[in-house]
Amino acid sequence: MDIATGTDWRAWQESWDRQQEWYMPDREERFRVMLDMVEAVVGPEPRVLDLACGTGTITARLLARFPKATSTGVDRDPALLTIAEGTFAGDDRVTFVTDDLKDPAWPTRLPYDSYDAVLTATALHWLHIEPLAALYGQIAELVRDGGVFMNADHMIDETTPRINAAERAQRHARMEQAKKDGALAWTEWWELAASDPVLAEPTARRFEIYGDHADGETPSAEWHARVLREKGFGEARPVWRSPSDALVLAVK
Repeated sequence: MDIATGTDWRAWQESWDRQQEWYMPDREERFRVMLDMVEAVVGPEPRVLDLACGTGTITARLLARFPKATSTGVDRDPALLTIAEGTFAGDDRVTFVTDDLKDPAWPTRLPYDSYDAVLTATALHWLHIEPLAALYGQIAELVRDGGVFMNADHMIDETTPRINAAERAQRHARMEQAKKDGALAWTEWWELAASDPVLAEPTARRFEIYGDHADGETPSAEWHARVLREKGFGEARPVWRSPSDALVLAVK
């Protein structure tokens, strides 16, 4: 609880998690595999860049599992960053940077020149393919030799349209049922944030920046792995998949 504002940041974090799980019931599984691979490749005390960090979802799970880890969160969303900064206030293991990943100079404003691991989830599909490929080149320069990058996101295999359609229909039917059972969807969650005295102003700024939703792309896991290798990683492949999503790991 933030005594100054009376805001329960933990409640906002849990609310965000529930809203995201409405879209991705297997969300925690991808985080578990992500942290498994962090430990396997770079050990239990990593310096991490939480890319497009939002409310700090990855950072929270990272520090719960690896108390000696440190995290730099970077994002542009003023509302989600407000929740993140409130949640981790006073924790000297965590630093937040407000920046735009489309700005070529964003890496120069980070507190460190290199990281053991750069992690991101359900965020980079907001970018189109060309800026995403350019971002992967910047990430390759930030990851130390032997370090890792992982991206868990929507990654669609367009070569299987019937499978994709069947999976999407089933997933959306389950989402509709969950919504009838009281789950908050994206729009309803943001309406709650807009009505909160502390989050109303940053939420308004957030919609000025992004609108309702960005118009990005969701290339296949194989595309991500190939481009990461082209941009400077030695190895890259999916280490977790669902019917619609994947977690791609790249080692420098």
